[in-house]
Order: sequence, then C-alpha cells, then structure tokens
Amino acid sequence: MKGSLVEIELDAPALAGNPLGDPARRTALAWVPPGGSAGLPCVTFLHGFGGTARGWTQPSLFAPTVPERIDALVAAGEVPSFVALFPDGATALGGTQWTNAPAVGRYQDYVADDLRASAEARLGTIPRREARAVVGKSSGAYGALCLARDRADVFALAAAHAPDCCFEYCYLPDLPKAAGTLLAAPDPAAWLEGAKRRARETKLGPADFTALNVVAMAAHYSPREGAPLGLDLPFELPTGRLREEVWARWLAHDPVRFVPRAADAFRRLAGVFLDCGTRDEFNLRWGTRMVAEALRAIGVPVEHQEFEDGHSGTGYRYDASLRWIVPRLVRS
Repeated sequence: MKGSLVEIELDAPALAGNPLGDPARRTALAWVPPGGSAGLPCVTFLHGFGGTARGWTQPSLFAPTVPERIDALVAAGEVPSFVALFPDGATALGGTQWTNAPAVGRYQDYVADDLRASAEARLGTIPRREARAVVGKSSGAYGALCLARDRADVFALAAAHAPDCCFEYCYLPDLPKAAGTLLAAPDPAAWLEGAKRRARETKLGPADFTALNVVAMAAHYSPREGAPLGLDLPFELPTGRLREEVWARWLAHDPVRFVPRAADAFRRLAGVFLDCGTRDEFNLRWGTRMVAEALRAIGVPVEHQEFEDGHSGTGYRYDASLRWIVPRLVRS
C-alpha cells in the first residue's frame, strides 16, 4: 500500500460500565493516505455482526482487503484523499447493531462522540459534519442508517450495503430455526455459555450462529431488565409461537418503518448510498428497495444500486459507495 494503517487506542466513556462487561478500551484502525491525515475528511466504516476492527485487514484468496481497495482508489485518483476509520464493535453477544442499546452498550455514542473526537485530535481530520460519512455492511449498514437518523449533527453522508431491514423478510424466517436450537438450554444465557464452550472446544455450527444472531438482535430490539441476558426473545419456548407484543417491539426498529418517522432527521443529510445483491440470502434486496423508496419520498438524495451476488464476500462494493460519497465530502 502507498498509504499506511495506524492503530488508535482509546478509552471510550460511552462503553464504560456496559451491561455485558465488554472492554471500554478499544483499538480502532485508520487508513491514512501518503500525504498524511491532517485537514482531510473522514469516512467511518462499521463492520457486520461477528466482525472486529482487525477483520478489515484479513485477506481473501486473490482479493485485496478493504484498506487495500481504498489505497488503490486514492492512488488512481478515482476518489480524493480521505481518512478511513475502522472501529471495533465486538461484544460478548458476537456483535452490535451500532446503536445505544440498554442490554448491550452505547455503541452509537462510542462512534459518534468518543472515536470521532479521538480521531480528530490524533489525526487532524476536518471537524465538520460535512466532512464526515459513515459506511457499513449488514449490521454495520443498519448502524449507519441509525447514525444517519440520530446523529445527523455528526455525519452528513451515509452508505448502507445490504442493511438489516424489512424484518419480516430478513429475521422472521430464522426465528423457528433459532427456537429449535435454544430448546437445548433453560434460557438464552445458559445457551450462550454452552455455545462459547463449543467454540473453545471445537467450533460454532450454522445453527449456533443463527441462534446467536437472534439472541443478539433481541438484546438490541427487545431488552428487558432482569431477564436472562437482559432480553426478551420474540418467540415462546417450547412451542415456538411468535410473541406478538415482542415482535412489535422489533418492528419499531425496522428501517423500513423508522425512515418515514424520522423524515426531518434524514433530510439533514447530503445523501445516502444503498445497495444489495440480487441473490442476498437474507432477502435484504427487498427491504433495501423499500428504504430507498422511503428516503426518496421524503426528499433525501439517494443512490440505489443492485448487483449480481449474495450477502457475503462483497467487499468490492465499497468501491462503488466511496466513488459516490467521498467527492461529496467538504475539504475545508
């Protein structure tokens, strides 16, 4: 690479005392172009569920990493120079939706306040909302949309690659699968301990990951103080019957529903980039289309693209979002 990767160690007040006991001291990565970081706009990248900050640097066979892709885009002059910031959102539940969730922690404040301030102090990036964008994939894309809604005072642009949305399509099909897996334990907390033990001894299986994802989503969408892991599952056990009142709480967090309700906040944005593969295994193509339609209806500039691929292994799509977003960031 012509640029460099820099580690940023920070103590995040937003994560101090979080209910899962996850560390408040975090390592973020920053890609800095050859000329340095001072006076440049900044794009924050949010990883998906199960990811880490260092996961962005893990190579795939024959394919460049996302920092290497950024390096090549800037070196070729396809986008102006900028700083790329990669925070860590690993949790004891496997990941975060990058929101302020009572059962998980204040990961939205961690990104918008703690990390932003640390990066600007250490790297000298432009301290203006018009010079900041937030980008993510899957759970990270969901977090990007939530940050665009809640922290338009910090970010002016957002990109969401295959965001969790239209919950009936992306989550509902997995609920009976998760219920079958969770039957093996008296409650979600006991099941999680068993899953972690299996991961140490051998590895997690596909059924474990589906159940883990549902448990983690419940921690974000249907928290309940005093319950095991501080959450309500959206189905009954042992019957598997959908708990309509809990499911309604989940639906309130669906971008398809919250975008129209938050029209004034989204109108503050300079634009939103959305995309999804036509073969997305979680049916996110349709929810992404609905979110694009909702944003256009309230007057937000939207770039919506589809491409022939599934949900995983689509890091190359950041090339498209960066070509659209980075030129729209102010540079002074």
